[in-house]
Amino acid sequence: MLNEEVRRRELAQMKAVAAGALLVAAVIFVVARIFEAEHPWLGYVRATAEASLVGGLADWFAVTALFRHPMGIPIPHTAILQKQKDRVGRILGNFVQNHFLQRSVLEQRLAGIHPADRAAAWMAEPGNRALLARHLAGGLARAVESLPEDEVRSLMRRGATSRLEKVQLAPLVGDMLEVAATGSRPQELLGEVIKAVITAVRDGHELIRTKVREESPRWLPVPVREAVAERIIGGIERTLSEMLDDPAHPIRRRFDATVSQFITRLKSSPEMQHKLEGFKQELIGHPMVEEMVASVWDHARTTAANYRSNPESSSVEPLEQVLAGVAESLATNPELRAEVDHFAVDAIATVLEQNRNQAADMIAETVAGWDPSLAAERIELAVGRDLQFVRLNGTLVGGLAGLVIYTLMRWV
Repeated sequence: MLNEEVRRRELAQMKAVAAGALLVAAVIFVVARIFEAEHPWLGYVRATAEASLVGGLADWFAVTALFRHPMGIPIPHTAILQKQKDRVGRILGNFVQNHFLQRSVLEQRLAGIHPADRAAAWMAEPGNRALLARHLAGGLARAVESLPEDEVRSLMRRGATSRLEKVQLAPLVGDMLEVAATGSRPQELLGEVIKAVITAVRDGHELIRTKVREESPRWLPVPVREAVAERIIGGIERTLSEMLDDPAHPIRRRFDATVSQFITRLKSSPEMQHKLEGFKQELIGHPMVEEMVASVWDHARTTAANYRSNPESSSVEPLEQVLAGVAESLATNPELRAEVDHFAVDAIATVLEQNRNQAADMIAETVAGWDPSLAAERIELAVGRDLQFVRLNGTLVGGLAGLVIYTLMRWV
Protein backbone atom coordinates (compact mmCIF):
# COMPACT_ATOMS: atom_id res chain seq x y z
CA MET A 1 0.00 0.00 0.00
CA LEU A 2 2.84 2.35 0.82
CA ASN A 3 4.45 1.58 -2.56
CA GLU A 4 1.20 2.53 -4.32
CA GLU A 5 1.01 5.81 -2.42
CA VAL A 6 4.61 6.63 -3.37
CA ARG A 7 3.90 5.86 -7.03
CA ARG A 8 0.77 8.00 -6.93
CA ARG A 9 2.72 10.92 -5.46
CA GLU A 10 5.55 10.59 -7.97
CA LEU A 11 3.05 10.42 -10.85
CA ALA A 12 1.32 13.59 -9.66
CA GLN A 13 4.68 15.38 -9.41
CA MET A 14 5.67 14.43 -12.96
CA LYS A 15 2.25 15.43 -14.28
CA ALA A 16 2.73 18.83 -12.63
CA VAL A 17 6.18 19.21 -14.21
CA ALA A 18 4.89 18.30 -17.70
CA ALA A 19 1.86 20.58 -17.30
CA GLY A 20 4.13 23.35 -15.99
CA ALA A 21 6.36 23.10 -19.07
CA LEU A 22 3.26 23.35 -21.28
CA LEU A 23 2.01 26.36 -19.33
CA VAL A 24 5.39 28.11 -19.61
CA ALA A 25 5.32 27.53 -23.39
CA ALA A 26 1.80 29.01 -23.55
CA VAL A 27 2.78 32.12 -21.58
CA ILE A 28 5.89 32.64 -23.72
CA PHE A 29 3.81 32.22 -26.89
CA VAL A 30 1.25 34.82 -25.81
CA VAL A 31 3.88 37.36 -24.70
CA ALA A 32 5.99 36.88 -27.84
CA ARG A 33 2.93 37.14 -30.06
CA ILE A 34 1.91 40.43 -28.47
CA PHE A 35 5.33 42.09 -28.83
CA GLU A 36 6.43 40.44 -32.06
CA ALA A 37 5.39 43.44 -34.19
CA GLU A 38 7.64 45.78 -32.17
CA HIS A 39 10.48 43.28 -31.86
CA PRO A 40 10.68 41.05 -34.94
CA TRP A 41 13.31 38.81 -33.37
CA LEU A 42 10.58 37.58 -31.03
CA GLY A 43 9.27 35.66 -34.02
CA TYR A 44 11.85 33.01 -33.26
CA VAL A 45 10.63 32.84 -29.65
CA ARG A 46 7.00 32.76 -30.71
CA ALA A 47 7.60 29.96 -33.25
CA THR A 48 9.51 27.95 -30.67
CA ALA A 49 6.79 28.36 -28.04
CA GLU A 50 4.07 27.63 -30.57
CA ALA A 51 5.71 24.37 -31.64
CA SER A 52 6.27 23.48 -27.98
CA LEU A 53 2.55 23.92 -27.36
CA VAL A 54 1.67 21.74 -30.34
CA GLY A 55 4.13 18.99 -29.39
CA GLY A 56 3.21 19.09 -25.71
CA LEU A 57 -0.54 19.02 -26.37
CA ALA A 58 -0.20 16.21 -28.91
CA ASP A 59 1.78 14.07 -26.48
CA TRP A 60 -0.60 14.95 -23.62
CA PHE A 61 -3.47 13.71 -25.77
CA ALA A 62 -1.61 10.55 -26.73
CA VAL A 63 -0.63 9.68 -23.15
CA THR A 64 -4.03 10.52 -21.70
CA ALA A 65 -5.84 8.58 -24.43
CA LEU A 66 -4.11 5.39 -23.23
CA PHE A 67 -5.84 5.52 -19.86
CA ARG A 68 -9.02 7.62 -20.21
CA HIS A 69 -11.02 9.96 -22.45
CA PRO A 70 -9.17 13.32 -22.70
CA MET A 71 -11.18 15.93 -20.79
CA GLY A 72 -13.96 13.34 -20.46
CA ILE A 73 -14.85 13.58 -24.15
CA PRO A 74 -15.55 10.11 -25.65
CA ILE A 75 -13.29 10.58 -28.65
CA PRO A 76 -12.91 7.40 -30.72
CA HIS A 77 -9.81 5.31 -29.98
CA THR A 78 -9.26 6.84 -26.56
CA ALA A 79 -9.37 5.16 -23.12
CA ILE A 80 -7.61 2.33 -24.91
CA LEU A 81 -6.54 0.35 -21.84
CA GLN A 82 -10.03 0.46 -20.34
CA LYS A 83 -11.57 -0.90 -23.54
CA GLN A 84 -8.81 -3.40 -24.31
CA LYS A 85 -7.89 -4.56 -20.80
CA ASP A 86 -8.82 -8.19 -21.50
CA ARG A 87 -6.62 -8.23 -24.60
CA VAL A 88 -3.82 -6.52 -22.68
CA GLY A 89 -4.11 -9.19 -19.97
CA ARG A 90 -3.78 -11.99 -22.53
CA ILE A 91 -0.82 -10.30 -24.20
CA LEU A 92 0.86 -9.76 -20.82
CA GLY A 93 0.25 -13.39 -19.82
CA ASN A 94 1.66 -14.69 -23.11
CA PHE A 95 4.66 -12.38 -22.81
CA VAL A 96 5.46 -13.69 -19.32
CA GLN A 97 4.91 -17.27 -20.47
CA ASN A 98 7.12 -17.04 -23.54
CA HIS A 99 9.91 -14.81 -22.28
CA PHE A 100 10.13 -15.35 -18.51
CA LEU A 101 9.00 -18.95 -17.93
CA GLN A 102 11.22 -20.62 -20.53
CA ARG A 103 13.36 -23.34 -18.93
CA SER A 104 16.66 -21.88 -20.17
CA VAL A 105 15.76 -18.46 -18.73
CA LEU A 106 14.57 -19.96 -15.45
CA GLU A 107 17.70 -22.09 -15.00
CA GLN A 108 19.98 -19.16 -15.73
CA ARG A 109 18.21 -16.87 -13.27
CA LEU A 110 17.79 -19.49 -10.55
CA ALA A 111 21.42 -20.65 -10.80
CA GLY A 112 22.57 -17.13 -9.95
CA ILE A 113 20.58 -17.18 -6.72
CA HIS A 114 22.64 -20.04 -5.16
CA PRO A 115 19.81 -21.39 -2.96
CA ALA A 116 22.11 -23.66 -0.93
CA ASP A 117 24.32 -20.73 0.17
CA ARG A 118 21.27 -18.68 1.10
CA ALA A 119 19.70 -21.58 3.01
CA ALA A 120 22.91 -22.28 4.93
CA ALA A 121 23.37 -18.62 5.88
CA TRP A 122 19.72 -18.28 6.90
CA MET A 123 19.68 -21.47 9.02
CA ALA A 124 22.94 -20.49 10.70
CA GLU A 125 20.95 -17.94 12.73
CA PRO A 126 19.44 -19.58 15.86
CA GLY A 127 16.28 -17.49 15.62
CA ASN A 128 15.68 -18.58 12.04
CA ARG A 129 16.26 -22.23 12.92
CA ALA A 130 13.77 -22.00 15.78
CA LEU A 131 11.17 -20.40 13.52
CA LEU A 132 11.64 -23.01 10.79
CA ALA A 133 11.57 -25.84 13.33
CA ARG A 134 8.25 -24.56 14.70
CA HIS A 135 6.76 -24.37 11.22
CA LEU A 136 8.03 -27.83 10.29
CA ALA A 137 6.79 -29.33 13.54
CA GLY A 138 3.38 -27.74 13.10
CA GLY A 139 3.14 -28.96 9.50
CA LEU A 140 4.19 -32.49 10.46
CA ALA A 141 1.72 -32.53 13.34
CA ARG A 142 -1.16 -31.49 11.09
CA ALA A 143 -0.13 -34.06 8.49
CA VAL A 144 0.08 -36.88 11.04
CA GLU A 145 -3.32 -36.05 12.52
CA SER A 146 -4.98 -35.93 9.11
CA LEU A 147 -3.65 -39.29 7.87
CA PRO A 148 -6.00 -42.33 7.96
CA GLU A 149 -4.81 -44.54 10.80
CA ASP A 150 -5.52 -47.99 9.34
CA GLU A 151 -4.00 -47.17 5.96
CA VAL A 152 -0.87 -45.68 7.52
CA ARG A 153 -0.35 -48.69 9.77
CA SER A 154 -0.75 -51.02 6.81
CA LEU A 155 1.67 -48.91 4.75
CA MET A 156 4.24 -48.85 7.56
CA ARG A 157 3.98 -52.60 8.03
CA ARG A 158 4.39 -53.26 4.30
CA GLY A 159 7.37 -50.91 4.24
CA ALA A 160 9.02 -52.60 7.20
CA THR A 161 8.33 -56.07 5.76
CA SER A 162 9.67 -55.08 2.35
CA ARG A 163 12.88 -53.73 3.84
CA LEU A 164 13.41 -56.80 6.01
CA GLU A 165 12.83 -59.14 3.06
CA LYS A 166 15.53 -57.36 1.04
CA VAL A 167 18.12 -57.73 3.83
CA GLN A 168 20.49 -60.71 3.52
CA LEU A 169 20.65 -61.55 7.20
CA ALA A 170 23.54 -64.04 7.27
CA PRO A 171 26.20 -61.78 5.67
CA LEU A 172 24.99 -58.85 7.76
CA VAL A 173 25.29 -60.80 11.01
CA GLY A 174 28.67 -62.11 9.86
CA ASP A 175 29.95 -58.59 9.21
CA MET A 176 28.69 -57.43 12.60
CA LEU A 177 30.35 -60.31 14.39
CA GLU A 178 33.56 -59.75 12.42
CA VAL A 179 33.68 -56.13 13.61
CA ALA A 180 32.88 -57.23 17.14
CA ALA A 181 35.62 -59.89 16.99
CA THR A 182 38.43 -57.52 16.10
CA GLY A 183 41.27 -57.06 18.60
CA SER A 184 40.82 -58.51 22.09
CA ARG A 185 37.08 -58.00 22.30
CA PRO A 186 36.09 -61.71 22.12
CA GLN A 187 38.58 -62.67 24.84
CA GLU A 188 37.38 -59.81 27.03
CA LEU A 189 33.82 -61.01 26.57
CA LEU A 190 34.88 -64.58 27.32
CA GLY A 191 36.64 -63.37 30.47
CA GLU A 192 33.44 -61.75 31.71
CA VAL A 193 31.52 -64.93 30.94
CA ILE A 194 34.09 -67.02 32.88
CA LYS A 195 33.78 -64.70 35.88
CA ALA A 196 30.01 -65.06 35.79
CA VAL A 197 30.29 -68.85 35.57
CA ILE A 198 32.76 -68.95 38.48
CA THR A 199 30.35 -66.93 40.59
CA ALA A 200 27.46 -69.20 39.59
CA VAL A 201 29.47 -72.31 40.48
CA ARG A 202 30.45 -70.90 43.88
CA ASP A 203 26.86 -70.00 44.62
CA GLY A 204 25.63 -73.39 43.41
CA HIS A 205 27.83 -75.79 45.40
CA GLU A 206 24.88 -77.28 47.22
CA LEU A 207 22.86 -77.61 44.03
CA ILE A 208 25.77 -79.49 42.39
CA ARG A 209 26.08 -81.82 45.39
CA THR A 210 22.34 -82.51 45.27
CA LYS A 211 22.44 -83.29 41.58
CA VAL A 212 25.45 -85.63 42.05
CA ARG A 213 23.63 -87.49 44.84
CA GLU A 214 20.47 -87.82 42.78
CA GLU A 215 22.24 -88.98 39.61
CA SER A 216 24.66 -91.39 41.33
CA PRO A 217 23.79 -95.13 41.69
CA ARG A 218 21.92 -95.89 44.89
CA TRP A 219 24.35 -98.60 45.86
CA LEU A 220 27.18 -96.02 45.94
CA PRO A 221 27.94 -94.97 49.54
CA VAL A 222 27.05 -91.43 50.52
CA PRO A 223 30.65 -90.44 51.43
CA VAL A 224 31.75 -91.52 47.97
CA ARG A 225 28.98 -89.44 46.43
CA GLU A 226 30.10 -86.42 48.45
CA ALA A 227 33.71 -86.93 47.41
CA VAL A 228 32.72 -87.14 43.73
CA ALA A 229 30.72 -83.93 44.07
CA GLU A 230 33.67 -82.14 45.66
CA ARG A 231 36.01 -83.40 42.94
CA ILE A 232 33.62 -82.15 40.25
CA ILE A 233 33.22 -78.73 41.91
CA GLY A 234 36.97 -78.40 42.45
CA GLY A 235 37.76 -79.43 38.87
CA ILE A 236 35.30 -76.95 37.42
CA GLU A 237 36.58 -74.10 39.58
CA ARG A 238 40.25 -74.88 38.83
CA THR A 239 39.60 -75.07 35.08
CA LEU A 240 37.69 -71.80 35.11
CA SER A 241 40.38 -70.05 37.20
CA GLU A 242 43.11 -71.27 34.83
CA MET A 243 41.13 -70.01 31.85
CA LEU A 244 40.64 -66.65 33.57
CA ASP A 245 44.31 -66.21 34.51
CA ASP A 246 45.93 -67.61 31.34
CA PRO A 247 45.22 -65.66 28.12
CA ALA A 248 46.90 -68.44 26.13
CA HIS A 249 44.80 -71.24 27.65
CA PRO A 250 43.92 -73.91 25.06
CA ILE A 251 40.19 -73.44 25.61
CA ARG A 252 40.56 -69.69 25.01
CA ARG A 253 42.42 -70.36 21.75
CA ARG A 254 39.77 -72.86 20.78
CA PHE A 255 37.13 -70.20 21.48
CA ASP A 256 38.81 -67.77 19.05
CA ALA A 257 38.96 -70.46 16.38
CA THR A 258 35.33 -71.35 16.95
CA VAL A 259 34.22 -67.72 16.61
CA SER A 260 36.24 -67.31 13.40
CA GLN A 261 34.80 -70.50 11.93
CA PHE A 262 31.28 -69.45 12.84
CA ILE A 263 31.71 -66.05 11.11
CA THR A 264 33.08 -67.78 8.01
CA ARG A 265 30.12 -70.16 7.95
CA LEU A 266 27.70 -67.27 8.27
CA LYS A 267 29.19 -65.63 5.21
CA SER A 268 29.72 -68.68 3.03
CA SER A 269 27.58 -71.57 4.18
CA PRO A 270 24.28 -71.93 2.25
CA GLU A 271 22.94 -74.01 5.13
CA MET A 272 23.55 -71.22 7.67
CA GLN A 273 22.14 -68.63 5.30
CA HIS A 274 19.04 -70.75 4.75
CA LYS A 275 18.52 -71.13 8.50
CA LEU A 276 18.86 -67.40 9.13
CA GLU A 277 16.52 -66.60 6.22
CA GLY A 278 13.97 -68.91 7.80
CA PHE A 279 14.42 -67.13 11.09
CA LYS A 280 13.96 -63.81 9.30
CA GLN A 281 10.69 -64.96 7.73
CA GLU A 282 9.44 -66.08 11.14
CA LEU A 283 10.39 -62.67 12.51
CA ILE A 284 8.54 -60.87 9.69
CA GLY A 285 5.38 -62.85 10.37
CA HIS A 286 5.61 -62.46 14.13
CA PRO A 287 2.91 -60.33 15.81
CA MET A 288 5.75 -58.37 17.38
CA VAL A 289 6.29 -56.55 14.06
CA GLU A 290 2.66 -55.45 13.95
CA GLU A 291 2.84 -54.34 17.59
CA MET A 292 6.04 -52.39 16.93
CA VAL A 293 4.48 -50.58 13.94
CA ALA A 294 1.35 -49.83 15.98
CA SER A 295 3.39 -48.47 18.89
CA VAL A 296 5.47 -46.23 16.60
CA TRP A 297 2.36 -44.82 14.93
CA ASP A 298 0.53 -44.37 18.24
CA HIS A 299 3.50 -42.51 19.64
CA ALA A 300 3.63 -40.29 16.54
CA ARG A 301 -0.09 -39.44 16.79
CA THR A 302 0.16 -38.74 20.52
CA THR A 303 3.16 -36.49 20.00
CA ALA A 304 1.39 -34.64 17.18
CA ALA A 305 -1.75 -34.16 19.27
CA ASN A 306 0.27 -32.84 22.21
CA TYR A 307 2.12 -30.39 19.98
CA ARG A 308 -1.06 -29.18 18.30
CA SER A 309 -2.81 -28.63 21.62
CA ASN A 310 0.06 -26.74 23.23
CA PRO A 311 2.88 -25.90 20.79
CA GLU A 312 4.58 -23.39 23.08
CA SER A 313 5.24 -25.97 25.77
CA SER A 314 6.62 -28.54 23.33
CA SER A 315 10.33 -28.53 22.65
CA VAL A 316 11.57 -28.57 19.06
CA GLU A 317 15.22 -28.54 20.07
CA PRO A 318 15.99 -31.91 18.40
CA LEU A 319 14.62 -30.56 15.14
CA GLU A 320 16.65 -27.36 15.59
CA GLN A 321 19.79 -29.46 16.09
CA VAL A 322 19.04 -31.32 12.86
CA LEU A 323 18.65 -28.03 11.02
CA ALA A 324 21.90 -26.76 12.55
CA GLY A 325 23.65 -29.87 11.27
CA VAL A 326 22.18 -29.34 7.81
CA ALA A 327 23.36 -25.71 7.82
CA GLU A 328 26.88 -26.72 8.87
CA SER A 329 27.05 -29.43 6.23
CA LEU A 330 25.97 -27.00 3.53
CA ALA A 331 28.44 -24.35 4.70
CA THR A 332 31.44 -26.71 4.77
CA ASN A 333 30.74 -29.02 1.83
CA PRO A 334 30.95 -27.42 -1.64
CA GLU A 335 29.92 -30.66 -3.37
CA LEU A 336 26.77 -30.90 -1.23
CA ARG A 337 25.92 -27.26 -1.99
CA ALA A 338 26.35 -27.93 -5.70
CA GLU A 339 24.03 -30.95 -5.49
CA VAL A 340 21.41 -29.00 -3.55
CA ASP A 341 21.63 -26.08 -6.01
CA HIS A 342 21.22 -28.43 -8.96
CA PHE A 343 18.26 -30.19 -7.35
CA ALA A 344 16.54 -26.94 -6.34
CA VAL A 345 17.07 -25.28 -9.73
CA ASP A 346 15.88 -28.37 -11.60
CA ALA A 347 12.82 -28.84 -9.39
CA ILE A 348 11.72 -25.19 -9.45
CA ALA A 349 12.38 -24.79 -13.18
CA THR A 350 10.46 -27.97 -13.94
CA VAL A 351 7.44 -26.92 -11.86
CA LEU A 352 7.36 -23.41 -13.32
CA GLU A 353 7.83 -24.60 -16.89
CA GLN A 354 5.13 -27.25 -16.57
CA ASN A 355 2.69 -24.69 -15.20
CA ARG A 356 3.57 -21.70 -17.37
CA ASN A 357 0.29 -22.00 -19.30
CA GLN A 358 -1.60 -21.78 -16.03
CA ALA A 359 0.49 -18.75 -15.05
CA ALA A 360 -0.42 -17.00 -18.30
CA ASP A 361 -4.10 -17.86 -17.81
CA MET A 362 -3.98 -16.59 -14.23
CA ILE A 363 -2.54 -13.23 -15.35
CA ALA A 364 -5.13 -12.90 -18.11
CA GLU A 365 -8.02 -13.87 -15.79
CA THR A 366 -6.80 -11.52 -13.06
CA VAL A 367 -6.63 -8.55 -15.42
CA ALA A 368 -9.99 -9.52 -16.94
CA GLY A 369 -11.54 -9.44 -13.47
CA TRP A 370 -10.44 -5.86 -12.82
CA ASP A 371 -12.82 -2.94 -13.22
CA PRO A 372 -11.83 -1.11 -16.46
CA SER A 373 -11.10 2.19 -14.72
CA LEU A 374 -9.25 0.39 -11.92
CA ALA A 375 -7.16 -1.54 -14.44
CA ALA A 376 -6.22 1.67 -16.25
CA GLU A 377 -5.36 3.35 -12.95
CA ARG A 378 -3.11 0.48 -11.84
CA ILE A 379 -1.26 0.40 -15.16
CA GLU A 380 -0.90 4.18 -15.08
CA LEU A 381 0.57 4.01 -11.59
CA ALA A 382 3.07 1.41 -12.85
CA VAL A 383 4.27 3.25 -16.00
CA GLY A 384 2.56 6.65 -15.97
CA ARG A 385 5.48 8.50 -14.38
CA ASP A 386 7.77 7.50 -17.25
CA LEU A 387 5.13 8.45 -19.79
CA GLN A 388 5.10 12.00 -18.44
CA PHE A 389 8.65 12.30 -19.76
CA VAL A 390 7.12 11.68 -23.19
CA ARG A 391 4.96 14.80 -22.66
CA LEU A 392 7.93 16.78 -21.40
CA ASN A 393 10.13 15.65 -24.29
CA GLY A 394 7.33 16.44 -26.72
CA THR A 395 7.22 19.99 -25.43
CA LEU A 396 10.98 20.47 -25.65
CA VAL A 397 11.59 18.63 -28.92
CA GLY A 398 8.53 20.27 -30.49
CA GLY A 399 9.91 23.69 -29.59
CA LEU A 400 13.30 22.85 -31.05
CA ALA A 401 11.69 21.55 -34.25
CA GLY A 402 9.59 24.71 -34.50
CA LEU A 403 12.66 26.90 -34.10
CA VAL A 404 14.52 25.01 -36.85
CA ILE A 405 11.57 25.18 -39.27
CA TYR A 406 10.97 28.89 -38.61
CA THR A 407 14.65 29.66 -39.10
CA LEU A 408 14.77 27.78 -42.39
CA MET A 409 11.65 29.56 -43.63
CA ARG A 410 13.19 32.92 -42.75
CA TRP A 411 16.59 32.36 -44.34
CA VAL A 412 16.02 29.98 -47.22
